[in-house]
Amino acid sequence: MRIATTIFLTDGTITPVRLARELEQRGFAGLYLPEHTHIPVSRDTPYPAGGELPPEYGRTLDPFVALGQAAAVTERLALGTGITLIAQHDPIDLAKQAATLDHLSGGRLTLGIGYGWNVEEAADHGVEWSTRRALGSDRLALMRALWAEEPTAYDGAFGSVRASHAYPKPVQKPRGPVSGPRTLIGGAAGPKLFERIAREADGWLPIGGRGLSESVPKLRTAWEEAGRDPEHLQVVPYAVRPAQGKLEYYAELGVEEVVLQLPPAEEAEVLRALDAYAAYL
Repeated sequence: MRIATTIFLTDGTITPVRLARELEQRGFAGLYLPEHTHIPVSRDTPYPAGGELPPEYGRTLDPFVALGQAAAVTERLALGTGITLIAQHDPIDLAKQAATLDHLSGGRLTLGIGYGWNVEEAADHGVEWSTRRALGSDRLALMRALWAEEPTAYDGAFGSVRASHAYPKPVQKPRGPVSGPRTLIGGAAGPKLFERIAREADGWLPIGGRGLSESVPKLRTAWEEAGRDPEHLQVVPYAVRPAQGKLEYYAELGVEEVVLQLPPAEEAEVLRALDAYAAYL
């Protein structure tokens, strides 16, 4: 099983360069970074985990800039977003960012996408909350038109692009209906999410990894009903607090990669966490 990590990198934590070097040297498989552009002070949306929102949410580094630094000082470390709030991005800009990072890293990018939980943050980006998932699907389709080998136009419900010259192209090649970097969709288990994953993605990024024994078979059913190759479905439990029995349980479900949560801390504390996680490599 590949053991990757995630962390809220901020202006007060270990740097992307230092962390990436340590991860590769120690044999970890990858680094995934979350995204929040800003956290409105007047937020009424409750924090999904309950209680007060941790301060790192409002201090998060831009994941593409940070992963670009990580790519520059490593050769094998996989790079991922966990997650990119796709509805909050201009899709033409995001397609360029993702393709550039995949190109410069030699095909190491996983584009983890999701639809968010913070209504006020999304509203400041002009996102209508009730349509954010449909908007995300539309933006991903537009991005894939730009990633196509030949100039390809796209005219969707929320946006369009003319047939264009758009380089660089992602290094990764199409997998069934999916083109561009490996794409995983985050979100709570449910038939609508699983149908979307089967149509648009390479797999699922379930936060915390709970309840997979019930949900993974349902996702596999939706995947196969969409005509996808069952061997290609990827389930990557994300932001997991590790335990040996938990990782063995994931392996029994066919999970090949898990993303462990690191503390949003200074270098010494993060390195201690890596020392502890080395037991699972």
